[in-house]
Parts: sequence; structure tokens; C-alpha cells
Amino acid sequence: MNVLKKLFTAGSLVIALAAPCYAEKLVIAGSTTVLPIAQKAAEEYMNANPDADISVRGGGSGVGIAGIIDGTCDIGDASRSIKEAELDKAVANGKQPRAHVVAMDGICVIVNPSNPIDALTKSQVKDIFTGKISNWSQVGGDNEKIVVVSRDTSSGTFEAFGELALNKAKVRPDALMQASNQAVATTIAETPGAIGYIGLGYLSSSVKALDIDGVMPSKETVLSGRYPIGRPLFMYTDGNPKGMVKDFIDFILSKEGQKMVEQEGFVGLK
Repeated sequence: MNVLKKLFTAGSLVIALAAPCYAEKLVIAGSTTVLPIAQKAAEEYMNANPDADISVRGGGSGVGIAGIIDGTCDIGDASRSIKEAELDKAVANGKQPRAHVVAMDGICVIVNPSNPIDALTKSQVKDIFTGKISNWSQVGGDNEKIVVVSRDTSSGTFEAFGELALNKAKVRPDALMQASNQAVATTIAETPGAIGYIGLGYLSSSVKALDIDGVMPSKETVLSGRYPIGRPLFMYTDGNPKGMVKDFIDFILSKEGQKMVEQEGFVGLK
């Protein structure tokens, strides 16, 4: 009897070790652009794995990358690449950040739907956001002051927009700085003379996306590279992902996960 009991216990141990362990807590933080993807994926993953415990929060790309560096999160969402200074800090802290592209995105330049302007050149966008152009009449619109709305400096979207649209020039000092994509969209929807920028997944009928250099932001134009303000979206991990972290990222990269990415309004990789 004791032998049978020992064999049963040993066999149970082997089975337990071989089976995936979902009774694990996973903390995800960072980019508000990636947030809808992370939230939807976490919801679907926990539905399929009831013992999984996934916490998802925003805060900006800087927060997500900092979370990987200091070990306060398992996955750091970011809408920009890690900076050299951040990488140096991570290495000094014994961390090895690994980037995983989970989707593509187009940064949409948006205005209030009442604005008659439908298109701008990339050069005009730069001049507006840096303060060279301050009235809509200067680009063929009404004689109305332009209210510039921007993401705050902790945002990966702010960094990406600064590089892709402004050639690293500084946003005008009187710009209204917002902490999230949704806050930008809400401000634009409530302000007739405003202009701002958001991730593709945040577009709605309450704002109007502009044609930039003759190209509208869409899945096709982002994937083809025709849209001039496109960028990848990342999930960062410390080293190569293992266990539930790997399983979760693999889920997002799966056919089902990429379909979910597109349902959230972003551009899938497949």
C-alpha cells in the first residue's frame, strides 16, 4: 500500500510538472495606446484560463519600460522603442529588456468634425504643432485660432509623433498636454478649433482623422508604409519570456490574438 501511495504521489508530481501552470499573477503596465490590446487579451486569456490573474494598467510607455527595469511589472507596454539611456539603466540593474512587436499603428492627426479641413501636408502638421502656423486660415480653413493638443512627455506616442511628424522639433509651449489617447480625443471632440493626435484604435465618429500627404491612416496604408506616421507597438519583457508571460504573448501573436488586435482598431501583423 505504501509503495502504491508513493507511486501515485510521484505520478501526480510528474503530471503537475508537465501541465501548464496558470495559477500565476501577471502584471502588465505602460502605453495607453497598447492598453486596449492588453486589456482585451487579458480578458480573453483569463476566460480561457480561469486560474490566471492578470492586472493591466496604463501610465504611458515610460512607465511600462521603467516597470521592466525595476521589476514591478512582467510586461511593459510601449508605443516606442526603448531609449539608449533606459537600456543602460536596465543593464546596470541586471535586466535584459526584450522587445516583442504585437501590432502596428498609425498615429492619426485629428480635428473636430466641424472643422472644414480634411487634409494637411506633413510639413503643415509640423508647422502647426511647433507654432509656426497658429490660425486655420493659414492652411485654407476658417479664420480661427488653432488649439494644439498633445500627449504628455511620458507618452510613447508623444515620442513617436515627435520623431515621425516633427523631426524632433519641440511642441509649442502653449499646447494642451494630455495623459492619454482618450483624453486627447475627448478634448478634440469638445473643442472646434483643436488639433491633436491619437492611435488608430482610438478613432471614433466624435473626431475626424486627416489625410496626411495624400494618404489616410488605415490598415492597408500603415502595413504598406504609405502612411507617413506609422509605428510598431511593443510589449517588453525581462529577457526571453517564460511560463505564463510567454504563453500570454504567444496568445496575442496567434491568429486569434491578431484578429482581436484588429477588432480593437489596430493593425494586425498577420
